[in-house]
Amino acid sequence: MKKLFSILILVLFPAMLTAQEQFSVFFESNKYDLTKKEQGRLQDWISANATSKVLAINGYTDEDGTIGLNDTLSQRRVTTVFGAIKGKVPARSDFKTRSFGKLHKQSPVKAENRKVTIYFLQEKDLARENEVLGITETPKPTVPSKPKGPVNYPATVMAMGPGGKEEELKLDQAFMKQLGEAKTGEKIRIPNLNFYENTFGVMPDSRPRLFELLEVMKANPQLKIKLQGHVCCMKADRNNLSTQRAKAIMMFLNKSGIDKSRLSFEGFGVSQPMYPIPEKDADEREANRRVEVLIVEN
Repeated sequence: MKKLFSILILVLFPAMLTAQEQFSVFFESNKYDLTKKEQGRLQDWISANATSKVLAINGYTDEDGTIGLNDTLSQRRVTTVFGAIKGKVPARSDFKTRSFGKLHKQSPVKAENRKVTIYFLQEKDLARENEVLGITETPKPTVPSKPKGPVNYPATVMAMGPGGKEEELKLDQAFMKQLGEAKTGEKIRIPNLNFYENTFGVMPDSRPRLFELLEVMKANPQLKIKLQGHVCCMKADRNNLSTQRAKAIMMFLNKSGIDKSRLSFEGFGVSQPMYPIPEKDADEREANRRVEVLIVEN
């Protein structure tokens, strides 16, 4: 038999007890079809509650029979009631049904256990639906937007130097403007970004490049980037320097307050040289030994 709905756990919040309504119909022993009397009661309830909202339907049985048989019987009883009210009384989009079989608190009167109970809200309580159900709405996250108009990037920034003393670094405003205005999918090479040989440590003269990236990311909260590393002068990137260098820049930005969700990195080794390897001169080696910024979103 095709299931009409999923059997899910129903959690009734304490707040519901003060405002939710319930209505039960009863079944004869081992039957899942309603008697004429109970059909009439259910139809009367449907007619009186066309503007109410169903929260859940629970099915129960008495203790006679095995747990498996009782579970099946209670589920069929729920199916019967669900079929009668479907399309006639509104239900929550997360409307739930549950069959309890005999695994529930039994009444000493067996006939009172052979039932299906509809939990619902009347029209007068619908405005308080979430409150009654104990649901707290989660505020939608604010989506950062692009700055309106041109961004004025700083010409200098104060930063802690390698010796532990604060120093003033001069920044390339033209590069920052170019990066901040780049389109999604565009690649921008970070100029004059040099590392110590065979390491991912940035040379002191290149430190302003890091702060230029940082200022652009701070001024453009919607901007997402991928840092792409490349190396020169060798046939293979055996020490994975290209990846380590890109990652080092990403970690600097993250530790400086840029969320990880806006940053990613990748190393390409020598697979994408701007000039054939071996390079002809220092200029070609410098061009190949680079870090580029791929604009993921802007």
